[in-house]
Amino acid sequence: MLGIGAALGALAGLPAGSAAAATDAGETQAGRDNVRIVKDFCAAWSTRDPAKVADFFADDAVYRVTETAKPTVGLAAIKQLLQRFLQRTQQVHFDVQRVFSIGPIVLTERHDHFRGPQGEQVYHVAGVFFVRNGKIAEWTDYIIRP
Repeated sequence: MLGIGAALGALAGLPAGSAAAATDAGETQAGRDNVRIVKDFCAAWSTRDPAKVADFFADDAVYRVTETAKPTVGLAAIKQLLQRFLQRTQQVHFDVQRVFSIGPIVLTERHDHFRGPQGEQVYHVAGVFFVRNGKIAEWTDYIIRP
């Protein structure tokens, strides 16, 4: 856990024009592939199609909506959560600010936009993804509070 905390700290400390942000990928081909998977996953949210979003997860994936939330475990449970959540939205957009990988770990800084009947909510988050065999095996978002 300390490694993830250090990586989040590094993400938060990167200046917007830094070399790591400019490369927008990992240093290895595997890292670049993992970054592409996460970027495609973030883009898939705009479809509001739970099946399309869920397709990025491994069968035994673990998803934590925020750092304080109980984990949702397994693809079937994640699909149900996505279905319930996305049916309440009219529009979703993940604006990825920065992304990089450290081996199978992909870190993102994003502004997630959710529009529903009550208006738009925007969350500034740092996402930590663990990618295994081309699928997201773990995902936790950490809310960045002003």
